[in-house]
Amino acid sequence: MPRYLREIMLQTVKSAPAVMPAVEIDLDLIRRFDQLGPRYTSYPTADRFVESFDAAAYESWLARRNVGGITRPLALYLHLPFCSTLCFYCACNKIITRDRSKGATYLKYLTEEIALQTSALGGDARVEHMHWGGGTPNFFTLDQVAELSTQLRDHFDLDFNGEYSIEIDPRSADAAYIAGLREHGFNRISLGVQDFDPNVQRAVHRIQSEAQTLEVIAAARQNGFRSVNIDLIYGLPKQSLVSFERTLERVITANPDRIAVYNYAHLPKLFKPQRRIQEADLPAPETRLKLLALAIRWLTSAGYQYIGMDHFAKTDDSLAVAQRQGRLHRNFQGYSTHADCDLIALGVSAIGNIGPTYSQNFRTLEEYYDSLDRNTLPIMRGLELSADDLLRRAVIGALMCHFAVSKESFTASYLIGFDKYFENELNELREYEELGLVELGDDGITVSPRGRLLVRNIAMVFDRYLRQDRERRRYSRVI
Repeated sequence: MPRYLREIMLQTVKSAPAVMPAVEIDLDLIRRFDQLGPRYTSYPTADRFVESFDAAAYESWLARRNVGGITRPLALYLHLPFCSTLCFYCACNKIITRDRSKGATYLKYLTEEIALQTSALGGDARVEHMHWGGGTPNFFTLDQVAELSTQLRDHFDLDFNGEYSIEIDPRSADAAYIAGLREHGFNRISLGVQDFDPNVQRAVHRIQSEAQTLEVIAAARQNGFRSVNIDLIYGLPKQSLVSFERTLERVITANPDRIAVYNYAHLPKLFKPQRRIQEADLPAPETRLKLLALAIRWLTSAGYQYIGMDHFAKTDDSLAVAQRQGRLHRNFQGYSTHADCDLIALGVSAIGNIGPTYSQNFRTLEEYYDSLDRNTLPIMRGLELSADDLLRRAVIGALMCHFAVSKESFTASYLIGFDKYFENELNELREYEELGLVELGDDGITVSPRGRLLVRNIAMVFDRYLRQDRERRRYSRVI
């Protein structure tokens, strides 16, 4: 069996505690270790991709992804970049327009990419998971959603029991639209909220009433969606402990299955819309930490399991169950239950993962369209992972998803002596051990409840690229 396939077998129940411990909040430790670092939705991170990995390299791996006679299912990610209005905090690859004809043109090209992908893929196209992100996917009309869904079903074999999710801006979706999404096969939905406080909403140019959000959630429940997720952000301008507590209370009352509480990364040099945010309005560093602590206390007290990083889920949600069973996975959309899937990415700037490779499409519409006009897959860059990359990816994934690493599993799957291979890293972890953040045993590494909020720091110890290059200005703060 190829090494990259053995990797997905690493996360066994033995690697993860039977019951995930509660997270402990030590603000002094967080202050001490708060620094810039990757979010590890991939390893190596996307800034390490190279342009020499082109469409030809991608097609080569796509054609032989099921080496060894093992058929791996697919996951699909579709990037739909258009938004009708600009949110000042946003760092996504998006296009602000009210011209709906641009959406129609984009769908035409997206259909062409779908055809090229499945042609290179051959006959094996079974899909277990799909996610539409953006941008604002509900920028498109239900007729356009139906058109795109038909194209996908014509080219891929979508599993009847699969998970099919979409991101929604509640400001431009009503009950009829949500019912239409369910009719077209979606069974999971994610809502952008960020904060319900009117002052915060004005400061970030996103006015969204609680009633709009609740209408979408109610429609999702009535139409049989399996899961509802709400996204929040802490550290936004005008945010206070009092205002954010009110938002958390309202969100918990809405009873979503999952809640993400993201850290706002203020990087105005990289993201022009953020220049419209007044830095004087941003919460002080001390307040930001207290906002995070507030969210953790409220959500865990309300019965949500802390998954890791910025994610919470009800204990019976599939994400929480996967974590307890050692099946949790992390990819470019965050935490996932589909560790055994190859990820095909469709649309401008989208990032995929086929076998031991990553690939990213062109970031601008002009380049994306030009490539498809030449009947070439729009691959801008990518990476073929080395044996060391695959090993370190698995270690970092185990830490990020399960807060534990089993040395026995890695020894069996990668044929290494774990302590010898990672001698320098284990020595570096001694400081974390002395502070009670990790336990270093003969059988493995365990992140303590006290260390879970700093798991990015712990994972960074195993990042060979960061060890070679300590320049981290491109990353967000870990907390």
